[in-house]
Amino acid sequence: MLIQIGYDIELSVTAPTALIYMLQVHPSRAADLVAPENITISPPLQTDFYQDAFDNHCARVHIPYGTSTVRLQNQATIRDSGLPDPVDFYAYEHAPADLPVETLQFLLPSRYCDFDGELLAFAWSRFNGVPQGWQRVQAVCDFVHQHIRFDYQTARPTRTALDGFREGVGVCRDYTHLAISLCRCLNIPARYVTGYLGDIGIPPVPYPMDFSAWFEVYLGDRWHTFDARHNTPRIGRVVIARGRDAADVPITMAFGANSLLRFNVTTDEVF
Repeated sequence: MLIQIGYDIELSVTAPTALIYMLQVHPSRAADLVAPENITISPPLQTDFYQDAFDNHCARVHIPYGTSTVRLQNQATIRDSGLPDPVDFYAYEHAPADLPVETLQFLLPSRYCDFDGELLAFAWSRFNGVPQGWQRVQAVCDFVHQHIRFDYQTARPTRTALDGFREGVGVCRDYTHLAISLCRCLNIPARYVTGYLGDIGIPPVPYPMDFSAWFEVYLGDRWHTFDARHNTPRIGRVVIARGRDAADVPITMAFGANSLLRFNVTTDEVF
């Protein structure tokens, strides 16, 4: 299967600043690109490319005095297996003492994936009786999927996992943050993923196309994909970035006053 991906994002700025963006396909999927991504910046501005501690492709754009808008555009085609997310009901759960050391950071609280006594107590009271491993993570997804009501109008950048738990409303990042926090409460390493996810293999949904958030947990000998918002295996995920939570993987982040003028995302099956 071939999937066309891309975006058209424009920001207004009021002063010289720097803009960081994470909008390139993750290195783990770069070999699937039919041709290199064609990222353009209008006006042309000096850009530094680098990889962060989570192996994500990042860029820093230098916005000089006199620049009032910055527009980022990209179009690319990527190969995909066309298969839904793999399911492994026999993937087993490790005791913390047996986990690979590189997974331990994904057991700790982070900016949006907080867990104090309330979430910790709830996680163990709700899921302790569920068999460990895949079934326990799926039970977390089932709870979050039913507990949170999806509503774009309620989105806000400051909502934490505990906020989402208490408020019961949010968008895909809120589903993901709550599911990650509950998994970490249960000593299951969980990390945040952002990327493209189109309406491939499902009826079209009545929302504008957007980037999506899901999460991965470490079971057995590898990371596995879970999605608390959709709560079903999906076709055509394209990873852009991974981190502890959304704070590690901002699509764009300007170090100064800015506002969003344009935001269009493309994720379409083309063959």
